Amino acid sequence: MAVGNVLGFATGSYTSWYTVFPFTLTHACRESCANLKSAFLLDIIFIVITTYISITTAQEVPLSTRGGATAISEGSQPSSEAQEAFFWELFGTFSYLPSSVWVILSVTALTWIGWFPFLLFDTDWMGREVYGGDPDEGQIYHKGVSTGALGLMLQSVVLGITSVLMEKLCRKLGSGILWGISNIIMSLCFVAMLVIAFVVSKTDSVGSGMPPNGAVIAAVTVFTILGMPLAVTYSVPYALISSRIESLGLGQGLSMGVLNLAIVVPQVKLQTLVLSI
Repeated sequence: MAVGNVLGFATGSYTSWYTVFPFTLTHACRESCANLKSAFLLDIIFIVITTYISITTAQEVPLSTRGGATAISEGSQPSSEAQEAFFWELFGTFSYLPSSVWVILSVTALTWIGWFPFLLFDTDWMGREVYGGDPDEGQIYHKGVSTGALGLMLQSVVLGITSVLMEKLCRKLGSGILWGISNIIMSLCFVAMLVIAFVVSKTDSVGSGMPPNGAVIAAVTVFTILGMPLAVTYSVPYALISSRIESLGLGQGLSMGVLNLAIVVPQVKLQTLVLSI
């Protein structure tokens, strides 16, 4: 994920893709639009390549040729019953969860309530609040978006490094303490973003030119530091939930599904709120 994010955000920080794909540049779609179209085109190309590799590499055995699986391939009724059983087990698991698991689920949901707005509006914040640009006017906003993508690329580098060191950090500090420290760092970084936006709003550069170099460096630094708590958020809650549910004998796959519900529910709520606004 870290390597893919680095390459993806590096793609977003490059502002001359329209020269690589000149056919994307038209009278109705100028440089910024052409760069976005080029990014989508690259996305499609890589999805096709990775899908082809996955399909041709994974040698799966059809269910109809496995022992005891003929009944599954003969009709859709067993499959439907299996699907209903899966959802019944998934939601029925909640009645067996101890209080420690509920604490993990609650903290995970609250943590992602903090992460999702950042992931949705990080580059937009850089273009509007730091650079003082308008998406419909000039190139200042798009320069800010490119700088934000550069910060996210550096964030992914820190995410990858932290992921490599994750086991040692957990053994030294403990998973719960490490998770708590990462959430404190995340909160301080979000507060720092508010301070940066306030300081920039008090300068004379908003809407008239490039922002102060110090503000840009501070914003990119905050984006970079956030790679550490993001790496912890991607891994430690799963380890904690697995260790707590293992003794219940419910299966590790089911525990992952329960934790994903704590991530998806706040995401759906926040996206619904954004769309209503």
